[in-house]
Formats: sequence, structure tokens, C-alpha cells
Amino acid sequence: MPERLRPWQQALYQLIFGLVALFVLLPIWELAYLAFDGGVRGWPTTFRLLPLQPTLQVFITTWNRTGQTITFLQALGNSLTVSIGAALLSVLFGASMAYAFARFRFPLRRAGLFGLLLGTLLPPVALMTPLFILMRALHLQATLLALTIVYTSFAMPFAIWNMRAAFQSVPNELEEAAFLDGASPLTAFLRVTLPLAIPAIGVAAIVAFLLAYSEFAMGWLFVTSSDQVTLAMAIAGILNGNAISWSWMAALAVLMTLPVVVLFEVLQKSMLERMMFGSLGE
Repeated sequence: MPERLRPWQQALYQLIFGLVALFVLLPIWELAYLAFDGGVRGWPTTFRLLPLQPTLQVFITTWNRTGQTITFLQALGNSLTVSIGAALLSVLFGASMAYAFARFRFPLRRAGLFGLLLGTLLPPVALMTPLFILMRALHLQATLLALTIVYTSFAMPFAIWNMRAAFQSVPNELEEAAFLDGASPLTAFLRVTLPLAIPAIGVAAIVAFLLAYSEFAMGWLFVTSSDQVTLAMAIAGILNGNAISWSWMAALAVLMTLPVVVLFEVLQKSMLERMMFGSLGE
């Protein structure tokens, strides 16, 4: 059995963990306080635990006018379109590539894996110009589809590496048993290997979703219409404006987090439990 901590050690650990939690939670509380404070003018210079002038008017204003000509629901729709699209595409194409790298041996296999790893290390800004030229050649620039493809390209390397490790952990004997029962390679993949890799697929999808949902720098290059602005781009637009409204920015940030919280609550009882315990026992 592990050795029990002494009282002073327990107190020390609790103090350290409490300071870490305070360091993490205080900025979140400050963000919420700014969102509900109607008395903030210009740059906030003092820290308060409670709003000086509590009001919901900031949220109402942000809901009706997130950007110059766009409402919160329109910006949320744009964000969900590119985020869900990037998650689905990265999983769809990433799963097939990850399975190929995990099960087959072909020329330049290691070079391909190294190229994917290099793609995860490069900053997205380094690929802005090539991607813009490519989207322009395909006549897709200034569209949400182009933004979805760009975010998918950023999420694909992690998705492939993550799902490749999951596919490698599935014993070959399970697929061979399916072959003996008359299953085709595609059927064995869909009915045997893929269900056992659901946890890794879920992680890849969530990472791709969050990457596309929170990214804003690349968006300004591929979206030129104010009707196609995402929530992250709207926040960046507020901070880059001539007259910064910090309460407006904080309210929009709080509203932006709500769909993600709802998403995790919905998935908590289904996919997240399978991510923790796997699906072998089902």
C-alpha cells in the first residue's frame, strides 16, 4: 500500500494545489466580472471581485450585434460550420490514412510519417501564403469552405498520429478472425477495428473542433465578408478596433464558451466515458 502523507505534507500539497487553482480561476472570474459590469470604460485598471454596475445590457448588446453587421447566432453558425466540418473531415480522411500507416508497409512510409510530424511542428502562419494560393487556384477563397479545408489541414497530422497509435493497439488476430468469417477488409475495418479505436477518434475530433472554433488569425485571410465572421474573429476584431469595449469582448467570450460547455456535457455520458474505459467491455 502507498505510504500515507504526513499532516504537514498534506497541508503543503493542498496549499500548492489551491494556489494553482486560484491562478487558473481568477482570470476566468475576471472575464465574467467584466462581462456583467456596465461601468467599465476603456482599459480596466482595477481588480474587483464583483461588478461595479451589474447589468445584462452588455450581453443583450453583444447578442444583437456581435460584429459590424452580424448577430451572435450568425457568428455562432459560422463557427459551428467550420468547426464541425473540420472535425468530420479530419476524422474521415485521417482514419483511412492512419489505418494505412498502421497496417500496411509501402515505399516512403517513414518519410510520410515524418512529413506529418513536421506538419504538427510548423506554425500555422508559415502555411498561410501556400494555402491562400491553393484556395485561390480552386476558386474557393473568401468562403467558409476554404476556412474549413484550412482548419482540416491543421488538424489532420495530429488526428493521423493519434488514430494510428490506436489502430496499432488493436490486435491483428481480431481482423484475421473476421476474415475467416468471410468479412472483407473494409468490413473488418468498419466492424472490428474502427469501433475499438473510438476513444482516439473522439480525441482527434474534439481537438480538431476546438482548433477551428478558437482560431482567428487565419480566418482574416480566407474570409472577407462580414457575414462570414466567426466568433473568434469577432473577438479579435473588437480587440483590434479603435474603441475597445472590454465588457463587450468579455461578454462575447463568455457566450462563446457556452456551446463548448454544452457539447462536453452532452458527450460526457457517451463518448467521453468510452474514451476513458474503452469499448472492449461492450
